[in-house]
Amino acid sequence: MADVMIRKAVLGDEQALADLDWRTWAPDNSIAPKPVRGPHFFDRFHLPEHFLVGELDGRVVGYLRLIQPVLQPSGDHVRQIQGFAVDETARGRGIGRQLLEEACEETRRQGASRLTLRVLSVNTAARRLYEQVGFSVEGVLRGEFLIDGRYVDDVMMARTV
Repeated sequence: MADVMIRKAVLGDEQALADLDWRTWAPDNSIAPKPVRGPHFFDRFHLPEHFLVGELDGRVVGYLRLIQPVLQPSGDHVRQIQGFAVDETARGRGIGRQLLEEACEETRRQGASRLTLRVLSVNTAARRLYEQVGFSVEGVLRGEFLIDGRYVDDVMMARTV
């Protein structure tokens, strides 16, 4: 889509990303409490260079956090998605798919060959999208989280890039 752009985040994206994170939070996509509304999104563990940003007509409408989860040489070949959101008003326009495809490209650029993620079992829309772009289930931690009074499975997915 010509009006969608995927790029790396910059410090100036912080407020837009914080707002997006707050708007997209739901108990089916996060194990953490709802974030406090405010300007803070980046910190020493969540740096701008870890994020890909999706823009639609110049407005931030999505993000994906991509990191090396194990900082040892034995894990150099693995990157992990640890955060992914698309604004509800922009869904269905391919932004999520484009963010995931760019994450695969960025994984390759970084010299890695494997991309992993974890998703809650109740997040069926995200699981379907991940499968459509080549992720497959590699494991399930049954009842890993207690969310809103019910136990929810943590599904581990991966793909070669």
